[in-house]
Amino acid sequence: MQASDKLGEGPCWSPVDNRLYWFDIKGRRLSSFEPATGARRVFELPVRASAAAPKADGTLLLATEAGLAFFDPRSGSFEVRQKMDLGPGFRSNDGVILGDGCFWWSSMDDAGGARAGVIFRTCPDGFTEPLIEGIHIANSLAMSPDGRRLYLADSKKQTIWAYDTADLSRREVFAATTLGGPDGSCVDAEGYLWNAEWGAWRVVRYAPDGGIDRIVETPVEQPSACMFGGPDLATLYVTSAWEDLSDEARAKQPLAGSLFAFEPGVRGLPLPVFEG
Repeated sequence: MQASDKLGEGPCWSPVDNRLYWFDIKGRRLSSFEPATGARRVFELPVRASAAAPKADGTLLLATEAGLAFFDPRSGSFEVRQKMDLGPGFRSNDGVILGDGCFWWSSMDDAGGARAGVIFRTCPDGFTEPLIEGIHIANSLAMSPDGRRLYLADSKKQTIWAYDTADLSRREVFAATTLGGPDGSCVDAEGYLWNAEWGAWRVVRYAPDGGIDRIVETPVEQPSACMFGGPDLATLYVTSAWEDLSDEARAKQPLAGSLFAFEPGVRGLPLPVFEG
């Protein structure tokens, strides 16, 4: 789907209304796409937001630069419900609801991740706690099907780690990239990790042991995140960005900033809705 997202990010599939939602962080926009009808809507937001979790009542929990907010796509209403000071120059970045029913999300220094951010976890009771520090550009938040492994990347260090969810102080290198930086990820039903590799013109499927299983080339240099969607979770949606591209580079990739979709032949891992 051709769009003009300066920094498309945070694709989120809602099984409640069967729509895909995603953000243009720098444009302060939230978009939705309904595969059944092809309908797309664009909502202007009062603050920069970057990630969402669907709620059972049809609303969305959003990670924003002002903290956590509720957004109702039926009315367009937006309300900050948990105000947080992320620090001067910081904003929200990657985020996703995971198999534990909690919303995991991150903060980052908007100056290219010059200072390290924080990984937060917000559970349905509303309690938010910082869990991981020292990550400059946090991405790739995802969880293995058995819930024992948390994936997290620092795009600045071109590394994806696998954390032990029973003890987050324990981690090991899962994969390292050389062409680009690991950006947003999701896990399929077979336990493989799909990662959008920023700057590398590709989406990579990693096996559970960290080996590359498949590479899917994209027509844009900066694919930014991916998420399975559709009623049967058979479609992989990929956001992208044109931020920091020169006029010459944009002319060579006119689809930069668009949303892409393809069927990889495997289904996504179903994710819960946020019950808070």
